Formats: sequence, C-alpha cells, structure tokens
Amino acid sequence: MTEETPTATFEILASTFATQAAIALGQIDHPVTKEQKFDLPQAKFAIDLLEILQDRTKGNLGKEEDDFLERCLYELRMLYIDGSAKK
Repeated sequence: MTEETPTATFEILASTFATQAAIALGQIDHPVTKEQKFDLPQAKFAIDLLEILQDRTKGNLGKEEDDFLERCLYELRMLYIDGSAKK
C-alpha cells in the first residue's frame, strides 16, 4: 500500500505556518519530543510569516482561502497575546 502525496493547496501552506505557531504557543505537542513547548519568539516568527503571506496575496485569494487565513491569524494572535500576558 502506497500513500499518495496530497495536492499542494494554499490552505496546506498556511496550515504549515499556523501549526508551527501553535506548537510554539504550547497548543500542540512538539512532534519530536511529544512535549508542550512555549516559545514566544518562534510563535511570533510563524505568525509574521502568515502576515507576509496575507499581504503578498491580497486580492489574489478566493473567499474561502482569504477567510481561512484571516481566521488562522486572528486565533493565533489571540493565543499569542494570552501567552504574552502569562509570561
């Protein structure tokens, strides 16, 4: 049985950065260590990458892609603010 490579989509690209931010914010266990990690600078870096992606694709995304990216950024920003307040 062989696995097929998934189709590359905008959502998968954005999800990659969002997942990195979620790991750095301790929302998802680190895939290697299986431990929660809290690294605000790394989270900010991943969020910044998503913001660059949003800026560079403005006007070129479909509504679903745009909504997905906006929702990811909103949720990650709120988690970042919450994590910053706790630190």
